Amino acid sequence: MKEARPQPPILRQKKNHLPDDIVLDILARLPVKSLLRFRCVRKSWYFRITSPNFISTHLKLCQNQGYVIHMPTINLDNQDLKVACDRTFDGISEFKIPFSFQSGLAFLVGSCNGLLCLSDFRLQNSLINNVFFGFNDVYLWNPSIRKYKKLPDTCLSQLHLAKVGFAHHSQKNDYKVVRISRPFSEPMPPPEAEVYTLSSDSWKRVGISWRPNVIFYKFSCVKPFPFVSGHLHWMLDMIEEGGGQEIRYIEMILTFDVNSEKFKELPLPDDHSFKDGKNLTSIKEKLALAKFEQQPHGMLCCIWVMREYGVCESWNKLCVVPVVTHTCFIGFTKYGSLLIQKKTQEICSLEDKYVLIDPETLCEKETSIQAIHPLVIATYMENLALLDGANVISY
Repeated sequence: MKEARPQPPILRQKKNHLPDDIVLDILARLPVKSLLRFRCVRKSWYFRITSPNFISTHLKLCQNQGYVIHMPTINLDNQDLKVACDRTFDGISEFKIPFSFQSGLAFLVGSCNGLLCLSDFRLQNSLINNVFFGFNDVYLWNPSIRKYKKLPDTCLSQLHLAKVGFAHHSQKNDYKVVRISRPFSEPMPPPEAEVYTLSSDSWKRVGISWRPNVIFYKFSCVKPFPFVSGHLHWMLDMIEEGGGQEIRYIEMILTFDVNSEKFKELPLPDDHSFKDGKNLTSIKEKLALAKFEQQPHGMLCCIWVMREYGVCESWNKLCVVPVVTHTCFIGFTKYGSLLIQKKTQEICSLEDKYVLIDPETLCEKETSIQAIHPLVIATYMENLALLDGANVISY
């Protein structure tokens, strides 16, 4: 009986070969750490994994979402970000910020699909020697692939009291940074704005339609500016001159459309109560406003939600949540829970508790977050963005 002759290697390879579309589908479901290793398997895998189409597909299939927690501090040896679980906020890992700022103080501008934007929260001196907060250097950073880049210098004439927002342009799978500078001079001129686009690696000026009779304005929130329905949002307090000696005080939202790159105004809800603080934020991908009012036995937090984006009449009072007097608003989770810092006294301490509150049931749940300073929290997920590109630095 004749022995079966072994198949030539080329035939065995074809028999065990998987179609390219199946291989790509398998790769697109793998964690980032594995994909970084698999780039070295063969040249074709390298080009596929680093292609924009594959990066976009991998992002859509990624289900590992959590939160990144940043505690701004001037301690240069403790510039870390913590990654926490989706619902419990239990710590998973830590990332040390691989770059530094001249002021020694980093600020988390925002997070889009796991790509982080950080800025220098530096002190600047105005023309009358008062001290203001402003931004100068800006970085994009992807901790999951250990890469970052510093953005080019501003194209504006000068930066004063600058505010920065970070957004994802979903139609082109691109990322944009918007910076608004409030010039400091008398009379107060309109703000200047510029937009950075990752794909072109450059800034450009954009115009802001501005009311003609504004004599004073300021940004009224220090939290990261919410990105909702393809728009970035800033909340402003303004003083406008009317006819004769009339002075009007106006609160409004300035929005930026990342697709058209146009600014426009949105009104806040018509609510003249709750005057002890306000924060523009988002709840379950909808624009929201949290307003606070001091009461004799504590504080109330009134939550408004814009049910239909851009429709002023759709502002709806969701609920009123009682909170303790010394409370610091942090934000909302993607499930709609309110996260606050309960302070035992006016200044922050290690005894402070970070608590999740269900706005519907008012049930409270203490988290494992421990921090002295107020936190900045944003969603986080693994992503391949910044895998390749101009001026990208690996560490």
